[in-house]
Amino acid sequence: MLSTLGFRGRKRPRPVELFPNGCSSSTSSGSKNMKFGDIRLYLVEKKMGRSRRSFLTKLAVTKGFIVEEVLCDEVTHVISENNDAASLWVWLKGQGLKNLPMMHVVDISWFTESMKEGQPVAMETRHLIQDIEMKTCPQSSPESPVSPYACQRRTTIENKNKIFTDALEVLVERYEQSEIEGPCVAFRRAASVLKSLSWSIESVRSIEGLPYVGDSSRTVIQEILQYGRSFEVERILADERYQTLKLFMSVFGVGPKTADKWYRQGLRSLSQILAHPDIQLNRMQQNGFLHHSDLSRGVRADEARAVEALIVETVQSVAPDAVVTLSGGFRRGKEFGHDVDFIVTTAEAGGESLLLPLIMERLQEQGLLLFQAYNPSTFDLQKVPCRRYEAMDFFAKCFLILKLEGSRVQGGVQGDRGWRAVRVDLVAPPIEHFAFTQLGWTGSRQFERDLRRFARTERNMILDNHALYDKTKNQFLAALTEKDIFAHLGLEYMEPWHRNA
Repeated sequence: MLSTLGFRGRKRPRPVELFPNGCSSSTSSGSKNMKFGDIRLYLVEKKMGRSRRSFLTKLAVTKGFIVEEVLCDEVTHVISENNDAASLWVWLKGQGLKNLPMMHVVDISWFTESMKEGQPVAMETRHLIQDIEMKTCPQSSPESPVSPYACQRRTTIENKNKIFTDALEVLVERYEQSEIEGPCVAFRRAASVLKSLSWSIESVRSIEGLPYVGDSSRTVIQEILQYGRSFEVERILADERYQTLKLFMSVFGVGPKTADKWYRQGLRSLSQILAHPDIQLNRMQQNGFLHHSDLSRGVRADEARAVEALIVETVQSVAPDAVVTLSGGFRRGKEFGHDVDFIVTTAEAGGESLLLPLIMERLQEQGLLLFQAYNPSTFDLQKVPCRRYEAMDFFAKCFLILKLEGSRVQGGVQGDRGWRAVRVDLVAPPIEHFAFTQLGWTGSRQFERDLRRFARTERNMILDNHALYDKTKNQFLAALTEKDIFAHLGLEYMEPWHRNA
């Protein structure tokens, strides 16, 4: 029954068909044919009104969404219009939902934008109706020394709980495929906490009090402890859509939307895509298919070192005074990665704007450039720092596929050609922004997200790949090194190899 906190339904609700899972849906007969089967909406009637709710429900169904008539644990998005956040959350918490932490509680604006686009739009902070009591990050219990922020946890590449984090990351990947941010972030946070533990989990009791390890994550952990596997994860791994989208997204230049589009067209293999007469691949995707066998198997650390030597050699040949820094996972000590990232800059003001074209030209002359996509700088100090926790910077950058010759790699490369294709990304910030770019491009993704969240929540600052802005002082804070940024934030400096969150 709905609570008495202002969210009561009508006395005579229209009859609905109940499903075995306890949910009821006005789309029951056609739910199997919905475009967005992983998304289930619930429209809060309070303030919206019954007639408008009915109209919006029908609109969503015509667009391919499933709309639940009853709020239950299968719901992924709770849609509210003009309701007070505090009262809404009090009501939600009183409904006995186990899956509430995984749900998106969003303003009607997300719904209307999704209806306009004919598909779920990306979730942004402005869409979210936040729990007032949870606006500050939950603290770990006195028994747990684990910080709720990855930027305060040392996380090395040695993971004592890999069996659990691998399972949680399958769930992350599933929600990433559907671009459902809430559960994706929740499982990613839980996996990040487990990676930081200096001990192996042997019982569910041992994880009590850990931040962000919620009911859904605990269920996965408990199943693995009891049965040696997670039934939910096994179901996902066996799911045709999951397998197909994972395959399609392994192609350079193919994201979730394109992969889902191809899947809904009935395509199930890469060969079917290439043979389809109506599919027009862009230049990036064409090269992604052309070099798929190389790019899909990633890069070893020794290959990354060979690429680093090649990039340093090339940069010095066109700009002897330029600075080249290896970034990404390999800077964090990883032995394997999907690409190799570098930051290049020069002490000469404005000189960085010329670097990338010169580097690409030199690589082309050597016959080593298989693909290039160059994005010139659109950096404007008046538009930074960005308020989003995850955002691409505005500096000049290029996305490359390079020909790595086996003679450059100790022990050679796999295959009979004597070379392999490698993905390489270069970014060229002005020297005064180098430290912020280096910090942002080093990762890991969760470490950077939590670092930015910590800056905003705990320090009233905004941090991104360009700058650090103190909202209290209304000024940008200068930094020559990453240590300067940590000092501004009042954080103990974390070495790159401790950022594998």
